[in-house]
Amino acid sequence: MQLPEKLKLFDPAEYKGIELPEMLNFPFYYEPHKLSLLAAEKVKAYLAKHFDRDHNFGLDQAQTGLAIGKMFGVLVVQTPAGHLGYLSAFSGKLADSNDHAQFVPPVYDMLQEGDFFKTQGSEIIQLNKKLEILESSSDYLTLQSKIKELSEASSALLAESKIELKTKKTERAQIRIKARNELTPDAYAQLIEKLSQESIAQQLQHKKLVKTLEAEMLIAKEALSQYDREIQTLKKERKERSNALQNQLFDAYQFLNGKGERKSLLAIFSEFGLDRPPAGAGECAGPKLLHYAYQHELQPLALGEFWWGASPKSEVRKHGHFYPACRSKCEPILGFMLQGLKVEENPMLQNPAAGRTLPILYEDESILVVNKPSEFLSVPGKNIDDSVYSRIKAIRPEANGPLIVHRLDMSTSGIMVLAKNKYAHDYLQRQFIKRQVEKRYQALLQGEILSDSGRISLPLRVDLDNRPQQLVCFEHGKKAITEWQKIKVINHQTLVEFRPVTGRTHQLRVHAAHPDGLNRPIVGDDLYGTRGERLHLHSAFLKIKHPQQKEFITFTADADFIKHE
Repeated sequence: MQLPEKLKLFDPAEYKGIELPEMLNFPFYYEPHKLSLLAAEKVKAYLAKHFDRDHNFGLDQAQTGLAIGKMFGVLVVQTPAGHLGYLSAFSGKLADSNDHAQFVPPVYDMLQEGDFFKTQGSEIIQLNKKLEILESSSDYLTLQSKIKELSEASSALLAESKIELKTKKTERAQIRIKARNELTPDAYAQLIEKLSQESIAQQLQHKKLVKTLEAEMLIAKEALSQYDREIQTLKKERKERSNALQNQLFDAYQFLNGKGERKSLLAIFSEFGLDRPPAGAGECAGPKLLHYAYQHELQPLALGEFWWGASPKSEVRKHGHFYPACRSKCEPILGFMLQGLKVEENPMLQNPAAGRTLPILYEDESILVVNKPSEFLSVPGKNIDDSVYSRIKAIRPEANGPLIVHRLDMSTSGIMVLAKNKYAHDYLQRQFIKRQVEKRYQALLQGEILSDSGRISLPLRVDLDNRPQQLVCFEHGKKAITEWQKIKVINHQTLVEFRPVTGRTHQLRVHAAHPDGLNRPIVGDDLYGTRGERLHLHSAFLKIKHPQQKEFITFTADADFIKHE
């Protein structure tokens, strides 16, 4: 049997002693299998050798052009004859092409010559050009300027005419008052008639001005509307053709799954409860790899995706690091494609806090302070109820307040204060909202930091394509400020103290890992760095004003990852 073109076989000596995985790893949260690491190293070596000039990954400062890092994927597979090998793929396009010898093709190649997408796409481009010519034509722009000038001139003339009407009316009133005592009744009557005629003449003159200006504006607007009607007709045609082309493209993406079933992109997202797929859906590495494996009767064993190149300005992506599949684009697709395969259970459905204790540091009639372990929810989640809230509610059912005043990320350990009544809750919450609470965190960072202290200001917003991860966004992000101080270096890792000025989701994790922050991910950060036994981030100090005593009270608890000398 002839091997598939894109399959690269391992030398049996390379995987000697490595156990084959019994199930495919869950693609949205995983530790790369040894075989995935082996395959990834081969792909990385290929990229370094063959794509150092064809595509600017941002790794060579001397290289010109826009630097674009990219996600790559490897899928370890087994042939029907039992041979082990791997497939590789990239997300999107590479060097403006889908066709590369090393990598599997897309599920559907919209760049192929003579394809409907290119043909109809070029027709839509022609519509865009027509619109551009119309909207930038000198006659169209002149008419727009003329209408604007006419509007401004009309407003000025009408305002001036109204002022003159008012002034003349006042003058006539004064003449009437003065003439009432000076003229004979007949003469006064003649004067009143004369003033009345003047008033009527001025009103007619004003109305004539209004009609003249309106007529001029109507002529100009009618000339402009001819252009506008043509523009709107072209825009409507462009929208209809774009939507039809998009739906045709969605239907052209036909994905296989482990049962041998086939389903279109549109059908997959429709069943997922979404009207239409997001841009770029189906172009990620994971779906490409699985589809190619199914097409060629290859058994998927282990999947891994890694980033190659410079990090985008908004995201945190470390060169060479593995990352989970994106959720907004890949979750519906992979949910279908993995059917028929043995896949590891979603670890996010398991309760990591099961069997663990929740230490109470302090308690009185108003507040309760705990030392939350890492991998322990602050409040009930979508799939897991066990949390700080549910634990405290169970042992203190008499507490009648909302309890939760602030939260810590599930992976972050440390001090949390809870309110046992409504008054205490409101009193404490005001302190957090007004930033009157003093908080300090301990964190162990990957690598050494040269500076001793600093201040990071990088605004954050949620990554809509990959919740709950956060992006740095200067346009739509919320202000996020962190002050930090180096404590010491331990085995080429840096222990720092964070003092967050604001309290955004994942603020300390992003500010630590982002290139414009400390550029040093927190040890064990599975979202912005490298997964480990735990996230080495701990809320170690909290200072609040007590709701009853009205005096400041402090709580401290060192992290379990700090070794005291």
